[in-house]
Amino acid sequence: MNLEISDKAFDWFKDEFELVSGEAVQFYVRYGGCGNFQSGFSLAIAKKEPEDLAVSKEMNEITFYVEKKDEWYFDDKDLYVDFNEDYDEIEYLHETGEKQ
Repeated sequence: MNLEISDKAFDWFKDEFELVSGEAVQFYVRYGGCGNFQSGFSLAIAKKEPEDLAVSKEMNEITFYVEKKDEWYFDDKDLYVDFNEDYDEIEYLHETGEKQ
């Protein structure tokens, strides 16, 4: 599994979470919601320090990551996080650009 964050998504995270150098953003699985990778579950995000990394991506001294306990959710697929300007929010896609 790979994790990629677009520059526009990075800017959204930085503004939305008021991120500063050295901080981290976790993508984690929650029960409920719609779409994404597994039926009945969805992704949530939190500003939190990592404990047991499965995959991470550092951009401008900010770490984005998924914990090992949530790795099952992606079913060996890559996660690409982009920013949707039409909806003014982030969106999750396969690395190929396929929306989830």
